[in-house]
Amino acid sequence: MLTRTGFRGLGDSRSPSSATVLELLFDIVYVFALARLAGRVADDLTIVRHTLLSEAGQTVLFFTAMWMIWSLNALLASTYDPRRADLQVALLATMFGTLVLAVSLPQAFGQRGVVFACTYVLIQVGRPLFLMFALRGHPGQSFAARVLIWHLASAVLWISGGISGGLGRGIFWSLALAIELIGAATTWPVPRLGRRKLTSVGVTVSQVHLAERYNQFFMIALAEVLLEAGAAVSFPGFSTEGTITLVAAFAATVSFWRIYFYHVGAGQASHPGGEGIRLSRWASYSLLFIVGGIICTAVGFGQIIEDPHPPIDWALVAIIFGGPVLFLLGRSFLEQESQTAPRCRALYAGALVLVVTAPLMVRLPPVAVAAAAGLILVGIAVVDQRAHQRGAETNPTL
Repeated sequence: MLTRTGFRGLGDSRSPSSATVLELLFDIVYVFALARLAGRVADDLTIVRHTLLSEAGQTVLFFTAMWMIWSLNALLASTYDPRRADLQVALLATMFGTLVLAVSLPQAFGQRGVVFACTYVLIQVGRPLFLMFALRGHPGQSFAARVLIWHLASAVLWISGGISGGLGRGIFWSLALAIELIGAATTWPVPRLGRRKLTSVGVTVSQVHLAERYNQFFMIALAEVLLEAGAAVSFPGFSTEGTITLVAAFAATVSFWRIYFYHVGAGQASHPGGEGIRLSRWASYSLLFIVGGIICTAVGFGQIIEDPHPPIDWALVAIIFGGPVLFLLGRSFLEQESQTAPRCRALYAGALVLVVTAPLMVRLPPVAVAAAAGLILVGIAVVDQRAHQRGAETNPTL
């Protein structure tokens, strides 16, 4: 069946409502990639303070670049049928390229800069180039051309940064990533080709499929909290401090899950007839904050388990409390766009509590800080639950 559909026009295919097994296989690479990024965050906490901002900036750059690859592939598989043979080849090629990027991450600003830049360019340019050929004669080809032009422009900066090294590498790569983010936010406008959205060129995005992909990626990121905490506890074995922090990490994980899947605003998450979840304009960027916040929280708990002795470092407090703040802000942006259904204030109030409490934590032992973060997240989840008085879980209103 795959062979037969492979010869039909790509533009005539439609994405199924559920994610395919190949897409789940694709996410396995991101289990490794997120672990690499978490490792970079942990390394950032152990370096000299005058270089902390520059090192953290590199980590944010890598995280955003990896997220761009995943989000655009999720959009691709939610627009066209990922069961097609040709699209499966494209997804597998991207999967291998992402694996190379993840392997290159520790030395991307060192000896592997050219490898990282060339691989990233091949992925980001190869995707729209494939669509240009696969959509010949289809209105969607013009949209693919616009995406290709923007990524070709950023490719020059990616390659230049890989060659230059040093401070120039960071500048070139930051500009390249900024171009891609602006392009995605403005639907890749190009003179004479316009700036029409994907849905206005005869192409339908499966909103249910895309929301499911976001939910799956969220669960992968959530596992990182238990992975970091569990790995830190398993080597030396159970101790009083490690056990308390492990319990706090578990409580934080359950709270993240509860807030993400059970938090709904007023109004329905689906269109009439149950056709799917309405995408918000900033849904992708919201998930960027959510996943980034979870990774920071995971690293914070892991670091406390590894070194539970006071005094606690201010940077570690910022990570373990700032992570949940990023998560809450990102989750609040996933509220359904509606003039009659304002965003819930519970999440904003919870973020404010975390921000106000964080400075006080520098005077407490690290284990107490971990316990406080877990208790606050549990409290936010309980307040959020009572504010909505909902029943069964729902997919977030993307």
